Amino acid sequence: MLLLTLLPWLAFVFIVAPLLYRRGARLVAYPPAESDAPSVSVIVPARNEAETVGACLALLMDSTYPRLEVILVDDQSDDGTAEVARALAERSGGELRVLEGAPVPDGWLGKPWACWQGYLASHGELLLFTDADTRHDSGLLARAVAALETERADLVSVLPRLLMRTFWERVIMPQVMVLLWLRYRDLGRIARARRPRDAVANGQYMLFRREAYEAIGGHEAVRGEVVEDLALAQRLVAAGRTVFLARAEELMETRMYRNLAEIVEGWSKNLAIGARATVDPWLRPILPWLLAATLLALWVAPPAALLGAIFGLGSRLLAWAAAATSLSIAFWLAALKRFHAPIGYALAYPIGALLAAGLFARSAARGRRITWKGRAYTTAGTVWTT
Repeated sequence: MLLLTLLPWLAFVFIVAPLLYRRGARLVAYPPAESDAPSVSVIVPARNEAETVGACLALLMDSTYPRLEVILVDDQSDDGTAEVARALAERSGGELRVLEGAPVPDGWLGKPWACWQGYLASHGELLLFTDADTRHDSGLLARAVAALETERADLVSVLPRLLMRTFWERVIMPQVMVLLWLRYRDLGRIARARRPRDAVANGQYMLFRREAYEAIGGHEAVRGEVVEDLALAQRLVAAGRTVFLARAEELMETRMYRNLAEIVEGWSKNLAIGARATVDPWLRPILPWLLAATLLALWVAPPAALLGAIFGLGSRLLAWAAAATSLSIAFWLAALKRFHAPIGYALAYPIGALLAAGLFARSAARGRRITWKGRAYTTAGTVWTT
């Protein structure tokens, strides 16, 4: 009986944990072409990114790629983002331009609007949209262009190394990332996707052929989408085009959130909408709640029962709770090692699971109403039916 009740935890440790070492192409495997480099416009939307934008732009301009323009779109920042970017632009010899973003029109979200303005000002044959909190190796763009040409893709997106510095990042972020990794474990399947809901891209780095971007309407077509990267990838597949997603931990890194408040605000805006867009229609209404319940059942219930048994509340569960908790710790040791986080945080996994479950519930309860960086929106929240 004990073995039967431990099956979910045994499955995670001995079946799911190895899946964290996901299959898929590595961008370092694509050597840059020696000639015929298409021109690239790099578009960086930024709102209140003064702390990170300088390093991002400096590294972009340090790229070895030969035909490059960088466009920073300042989305009405009030923290000095534009000043940092303009100081770099003055020393760039024209390689970097800083655009002052216009007010966000009705029906648009801030990031799609900033990206769209950057596109309208661009000249490149290829368009790279990347976030201001990313750091790029000098050879990243050349290899991404090589992958685009080699794979004959319309969009190349990459998965960087995720930096986690604080306690809250290290206990919450892996909980969410494990679920994302399990949904898209085999990156090769994304390139073969024929159903829009099987496609995905990472908005931190999206390299488009200009013609493909324009053919699907670009960011204007997803102007009300909070998960605009997912929506763009799905529109490409719906149009019969190809998305190529590769691992690039050696070439790029990012730190998504820096404290608990940012984690709560950031994931609350897109967890439920993004999850629903990746599954069959019948599952969409209940999926965020189901994921929250799964997190609680797998990662919170056993240590809670163990504590209760230790303090004399339900001692009959002691053996099960101790075994399930031990197996869970083993799983999170493997997961944190994969995410390059200190493995000692495996002991805090119940806290992360409890908070991640709360984020799924909060995101689902808020529906299409979101707040982000001082703005409130009602999103389109589109999901595909095929």
